[in-house]
Amino acid sequence: MGGQLFKNLILWLVIFVTIIAVYQFLHTPRNSYVEIPYSEFLASLERGEIKEVVFKGDEIEAYKGRKEESPKGFDFETVGPANEDLISTLKTKGIVFSFKEQKEGSLMQILFNWAPLILLVVIMVLFMRQLQAGGTKAMSFGRSRARMVSENQNKTTFKDVAGIDEAKEEVQEIVEFLKNPKKFTRLGGRIPKGVLLVGPPGTGKTLLAKAIAGEAGVPFFIISGSDFVEMFVGVGASRVRDLFIQAKRHVPCIVFVDELDAVGRHRGAGLGGGHDEREQTLNQLLVEMDGFEPNEGIIVLSATNRPDVLDPALLRPGRFDRQVVVPRPDVRGREEILKVHTRDTPLENDINLTTVARSTPGFTGADLENLVNEAALRAARIGRTKISMQDFEFAKDKVLMGVERKSLIISDAEKKITAYHEGGHALVAKLTPGTDPIHKVTIIPRGLALGVTQQIPIEDKYTLSKTYLNNSITVLLGGRAAEEIIFGDQTSGAGNDLERATEIARKMVCEWGMSDKVGPVTFGKREEQIFLGKDLARHKDYSEATALEIDKEIKRIVTENYKRAKIILEENVDLLHKLAEVLLEREVVDGKELDELVKQRRPEYTSWEGSLSAKEAVARRSNVEDS
Repeated sequence: MGGQLFKNLILWLVIFVTIIAVYQFLHTPRNSYVEIPYSEFLASLERGEIKEVVFKGDEIEAYKGRKEESPKGFDFETVGPANEDLISTLKTKGIVFSFKEQKEGSLMQILFNWAPLILLVVIMVLFMRQLQAGGTKAMSFGRSRARMVSENQNKTTFKDVAGIDEAKEEVQEIVEFLKNPKKFTRLGGRIPKGVLLVGPPGTGKTLLAKAIAGEAGVPFFIISGSDFVEMFVGVGASRVRDLFIQAKRHVPCIVFVDELDAVGRHRGAGLGGGHDEREQTLNQLLVEMDGFEPNEGIIVLSATNRPDVLDPALLRPGRFDRQVVVPRPDVRGREEILKVHTRDTPLENDINLTTVARSTPGFTGADLENLVNEAALRAARIGRTKISMQDFEFAKDKVLMGVERKSLIISDAEKKITAYHEGGHALVAKLTPGTDPIHKVTIIPRGLALGVTQQIPIEDKYTLSKTYLNNSITVLLGGRAAEEIIFGDQTSGAGNDLERATEIARKMVCEWGMSDKVGPVTFGKREEQIFLGKDLARHKDYSEATALEIDKEIKRIVTENYKRAKIILEENVDLLHKLAEVLLEREVVDGKELDELVKQRRPEYTSWEGSLSAKEAVARRSNVEDS
């Protein structure tokens, strides 16, 4: 300590001397002049050595030559009165003289004179603050940016988490261990050092981690994976060390690293080479989680939606021992999530959250929260005090189909084409057994589309059958088929439909082995650039002859389903005209109105929907056509 203090004193002394030297240098006068007595000044006048005089109050500046010819300034300076005798002498000898007002030192002048000194002092003080404590703070950006939430600040519990019951059961052991560690250690058990929460965006991974800390009543450190990495080499590793140093001071505690894939990607895949800053940070994280020094009482939670790009060393036992999948909620889970988000929201008596949950398949917790918020905003906008079912329907259409663009001016001809296009989608979906029910058909522009046909599954689907996929392609091509049947022409409005239909057919052939001709084989290994975290291309691991067969099969699947859609619409062209007229008149037709329209003209189709399996529906359809 004494040696360090002596070094600091020497450093301060050097800094002080440097500041004084710089200040003296900056204030050295630019001109060289001599201060003389008033008597010598008068004698110089008599000898004719002075050519010009400037009076500034009591100060007299004298020039040996003309003022314009003296770039260095005046040569003599003295103090004396500018009386009549002196003025008379100057006039007699023909010496040029002038008077200038003597200005007092203004505030700006004082600041200008002292600005360099003040600036140097400020800079040195700031620099010394960075160098304090033996230089440990010289690089403050090496400190961890984790935000600690104390047990008193975190009020989130498992009651605030719904729809992921299995995930909550998985992490319940962590809560019990933090509350009563002896329950596990007396039997030789070891709590997982790290738990990786894996799932799609918006499923509640961060919320679940916060609820674990809230239930356990321990400090909670929050940091994002991207907060570790900076442009300076070694900063990420320094921040990892500092994070665990802080955590050790508050054991037991939880460290939550959000978006782990930002720093935990597979080593050796970085575009910056093997000595990448991300790899330095990852190496330090690996050491801190399971190295020579134990971190008892520190549990690391992390969340990611890209577990495939993580380094294998992170996922081994002893680091992230356990992976907890946080999936999209099922219909029961969505209902529970809606109940959580509407606890403090006034609802009308006609609200049925079960119906809302069934009509939102595939929604995550974040999507449902947004749905409730949009419904509340709509109710407030029109002056309601409670949220009604109409508000939920409006919010659901807005989230699924986009905002209505009523201000978009569309010609009657394009509006008619759009009506038949959407009518083609709707009728093919209605008249093809095994497809998802139609929820709503509209020709009001929404988002980037001129019209939308919305289908909502009756139940959540986790596997897709070949029949269902073929039906989906048929429905997608119903719009183009209707355009050709009615107008004998094709438009660009079917571009997205063709792209989606082709993509489904390609997956059927190349990934799911659903082609009888090509066989149950997968083709095309994905080439992933782990550093970028995305699929850049598919590796062609098959011959040119196989590629030709694949292309033929994709084309066959799309073409056959397109012909199937045309046959359905040609057989029911009167229904297509009727539906298009209704759409042109009302712009929106919901599922119930479509059912009534079809029931009037084709009663045999109405009872199929949702009551038969796809196989039974195809057989039933064949019997009806034969009859």
